Amino acid sequence: MHFIPITTAASLLLATAACNRNASQPAAAKPAAALVAHEANLLTLSAETQQRLALVTTTVHPGKLARVRHTSGEVVAAPLGAAGIPIDAGRNLATLGSQQTAADGEVARAQAVTALARIAAGRSEALLDDGAGSARARDEAAAALAAAQAAEQAALAQRALLGPAIGAINSRSTIWIRVPIFATDAQRILRERTAEVRTLDASGPARLARPIAATPSASFVAGTVDAYYAVDNRDQAYQLGQRVAVQLPLAGLDSGLLLPVSAIVRDIDGGEWVYRAIASGQYRRARIEVAHRDAGQALLSRGLSDGDEVVSTGAAELFGSEFGAGH
Repeated sequence: MHFIPITTAASLLLATAACNRNASQPAAAKPAAALVAHEANLLTLSAETQQRLALVTTTVHPGKLARVRHTSGEVVAAPLGAAGIPIDAGRNLATLGSQQTAADGEVARAQAVTALARIAAGRSEALLDDGAGSARARDEAAAALAAAQAAEQAALAQRALLGPAIGAINSRSTIWIRVPIFATDAQRILRERTAEVRTLDASGPARLARPIAATPSASFVAGTVDAYYAVDNRDQAYQLGQRVAVQLPLAGLDSGLLLPVSAIVRDIDGGEWVYRAIASGQYRRARIEVAHRDAGQALLSRGLSDGDEVVSTGAAELFGSEFGAGH
């Protein structure tokens, strides 16, 4: 027969009593969950959560937006003057730097030749005045000076065609965007209006791009002509040779369903979604496709119907509530 020590038995009796007492008492009420449920793209929110998020809905309605063409461009250096820059300046800096160095050397050589020819011409003129020289020698010296001056001007002009020095290109406050345009679209694009430029990942705000007249250029192989736009780059956000996304204005209007850009959220794969209000406190995430954007409005190609209610303020918070990102 085994005996249980008195201290151990007492401990067991106390633990049993505590368990019975806890079982008889009701559990403390837990605060209501902010997110009641989410399944199959459906969110059900409590009234308290809706008030805290301050959700605002907007009715999707038909409308029109100015037509645009989405394409890409390349950051090139803005020229110091009206002569322009080489078309491949942003793609082959090594070659451009070599050409600039050679041109700088040619300018220096031509200036030195001009200085010597000027001295020779002055000496020939002085000798002729003193009766120690000949008119032929003076004329030959004058002709040599004129030839040297012409060569110097040609060297300076050739150097100007190569644009600013590479070291000063990225530090300039204004950059140019070279945009290849297919010849079939050249007549439809409103070249006199401003365009919009942004990074390829659309991570930053769009910047206005002012159209400018530059040296005409085109690609026979690609069948494109080039348009040039000037962009403010005082913050050095764009670098020479960088590819950027460009939105060009087209003639005419496109019709479709409009909704605020603020209503759109993107997933990790770049898919675009909105939250439809389907009942009181219930919001369903719906996939959409955007044709283009303009002035804070998005024109849809598909995904919603006329009269749908979508969350225009607080969509990002709903997205975070559904997937638990940052909330």
